[in-house]
Amino acid sequence: MADGEISRNDAALLGDTAVLTRLDKAIGWARKFSIFPYPFATACCAMEYMSLSMTPYDIDRFGALLPRFTPRQADLIMVIGTVTVRQGPILKRVYDQMVEPKWVMAFGACASTGGFYDNYSTLPGIDHIIPVDVYVPGCPPRPESVLDGLMALQRKIQGQRQKLLGHRGLAAA
Repeated sequence: MADGEISRNDAALLGDTAVLTRLDKAIGWARKFSIFPYPFATACCAMEYMSLSMTPYDIDRFGALLPRFTPRQADLIMVIGTVTVRQGPILKRVYDQMVEPKWVMAFGACASTGGFYDNYSTLPGIDHIIPVDVYVPGCPPRPESVLDGLMALQRKIQGQRQKLLGHRGLAAA
């Protein structure tokens, strides 16, 4: 059989099947299962974050198991716990060091709204410093809530229009 020919078994298997999609949709589908999180953990919610890698929850199913501990390798920053006013510029610098596309998850009541701390030193929500894509409620949030937030982020990633770098059109090819 010459290169490029399909055997009878392959032809029977494929039949009249064809897969058609837009390139940006395929990239969105692949990108939603390859999230590289950067945990910006500051408080007690970090214990719940650690439980996400355990057997009952298994965040690896969603393609987000291996945390990156440098913002230059991450595309999702998970702000986990209380952020003080002094930590605000640090959080902004970490966010600025991330490459595009980048997403933000506010993990817990303290990261989302400042929590039960109503004083001068606690930031009343990280959305005053950086844009937030997904809020995960709870104090501390249950792992199921975090997985729901991660699935909401995946839906958002897949639904976004993906930028195609270097795309000049197929007519020139």
